[in-house]
Amino acid sequence: MTDDLEAYLTLDQQLCFALYGATLAVTRTYKGLLEPLGLTYPQYITLMALWEKDHQSVKALGEKLGLDSGTLSPLLKRMEQAGFIARQRHAGDERQVVISLTDEGARLKHEASSVMASLGAAMGCGLEEMKALRQQLQDLRDRLNGAQDKG
Repeated sequence: MTDDLEAYLTLDQQLCFALYGATLAVTRTYKGLLEPLGLTYPQYITLMALWEKDHQSVKALGEKLGLDSGTLSPLLKRMEQAGFIARQRHAGDERQVVISLTDEGARLKHEASSVMASLGAAMGCGLEEMKALRQQLQDLRDRLNGAQDKG
């Protein structure tokens, strides 16, 4: 092996390790921002999806969040117990469960409005830099998903 190749095989040179470390740091930051609201990160993103479009089926919500039913069902049960959402059987199709915001879940939208700005401040990023970084990460995800679909 050449010295150049050896240098690239160190942990600090690996993109995956940098992404992993950044993910852990962002997750810890979100935890601190969401704790005062009584939310976990999965609950937060679930509420965000419902703030965008209320009254979604469990299936549609799972697709939007990228969560399987084994993860989503207990999460929704805890959120219902906390009073953030309501679960109801669809009137036209009893097999479908529709998830809706409660007044408490809707109220949290106002309280959570500062989370993104606080995350940006913790990261030392302005809104435009955060938008650019998010777009780069989404592009990376899409390229990798496209490569897996082809392979």
